Amino acid sequence: MSWITTHLEIVIIVVLTLLAAIVILQQRRTPQSTAAWLLFIIALPWVAVPLFLGLGFRKQSSRYSPVHFLKGDTGGPPPHPVHTLDATMQYFGLPAAAQGQDLRLLGDPTAAHEAVMALIQGAEKQLDVLFYIVANDETGRIFVDALTERATAGVKIRLLMDRLGTLRGPAAALRRLRAAGGDVRFYSPLLQFPGSGHLNLRNHRKMIIADDARVFSGGMNIGAHYLGPTARADGWTDLAYLLEGRAVQSFGDVFRSDWEVASGETLEPAPSVAADTGGGATVQLVPSGPDITEDPLHDGLIRALHLAEARIWLVTPYFVPTEALGAALTTAARRGVDVRVLVPERSNQRLADFARGAYLRDLHEAGGHVLYYQPGMIHAKAGIIDDMGLVGTANFDVRSMLLNFEVTLFVYDAATVAKLHDWFAHLSEHCAMEKPPTGMIRKVAEGVFRLGAPIL
Repeated sequence: MSWITTHLEIVIIVVLTLLAAIVILQQRRTPQSTAAWLLFIIALPWVAVPLFLGLGFRKQSSRYSPVHFLKGDTGGPPPHPVHTLDATMQYFGLPAAAQGQDLRLLGDPTAAHEAVMALIQGAEKQLDVLFYIVANDETGRIFVDALTERATAGVKIRLLMDRLGTLRGPAAALRRLRAAGGDVRFYSPLLQFPGSGHLNLRNHRKMIIADDARVFSGGMNIGAHYLGPTARADGWTDLAYLLEGRAVQSFGDVFRSDWEVASGETLEPAPSVAADTGGGATVQLVPSGPDITEDPLHDGLIRALHLAEARIWLVTPYFVPTEALGAALTTAARRGVDVRVLVPERSNQRLADFARGAYLRDLHEAGGHVLYYQPGMIHAKAGIIDDMGLVGTANFDVRSMLLNFEVTLFVYDAATVAKLHDWFAHLSEHCAMEKPPTGMIRKVAEGVFRLGAPIL
């Protein structure tokens, strides 16, 4: 009977390998990602096929329906694009850039905490909250208790957290919130059918929407590392923002879609808010993830990098770009564009620090500048490309660009871009400009990692 068992095992693995290959070839992936997965499956099928079932899926329309955006009533014909990237995003089906918005950048952790508390306490009807991490520390408990107080006062509270990011949340505080009438959900549970592919698709979005009119978003999670009543001695450098105006509607559209996936409930569309708040900001929300058709953030950034004439300044904690993004950056540097990538000298992810080496070295050799932030961890995700800026939740890496659920704000007005310029310049004063580490052994190890990076 042993030969029968062996035969069945061979048949099963061949069938699974072929099925996995068929699925891979139908997905919209980079050639590097497709090749990496196929080679992995052929070389080690018993290991690769189960991993692919759990980790290999990207766009899953059967599970994540595309976000439905309420474009809003502008009172006339569709607005003329304010920027080349605005036109590109509209081509992808995203709402047009909104002018006359009120935008406040928040780079200080104490000021950010005060803004979050004021936003929560000022809510009169509803708070829709989504975070990757709500930490089990003083900051996390204060945050959840503030939501509980508003729930007790009759404000509708919906709190959504990624299950992996908030693996250890403030359980007692969350129980109090539920008891007060708050609705608490977790996105993408860890225990699920392997073929669903959800384990690798994490919700990295961050937002607090108050009364469908104001939103807090950016790189900051809820925890002492990011913001708090008092700044930590090892406090991370991060960047968030407060936004008021018609653009908030797009955040609400994204939240409703995420909530429907997590809860099975269908939420009514939010009412339109005032198109013009009197502010001077011009902004556009660019979400990305399995629930967004195509890859507008990734492809839009590639277009922006190729069109750049003067400067490309990026701040990111982890720098493991797709091959297309990396090539666009090095090409821009060779064209004479002022390319600067600011990263922490040592991040909280040692593997990411190792993985970035080859990409930073490519940039350096092409004439770009690598700035290593000395004081500590920098968690901000922001940048300036000529006359536009961006700030959001997406890191400049493969995972944020092609896998995770993210939200990034494109900024087109000169005043806000100038503020981002000043913020970047201030960070640069605390950076060392060094050549990325070299060495034969390191280069070989980085090369091996680079081959496997597309499957992550």
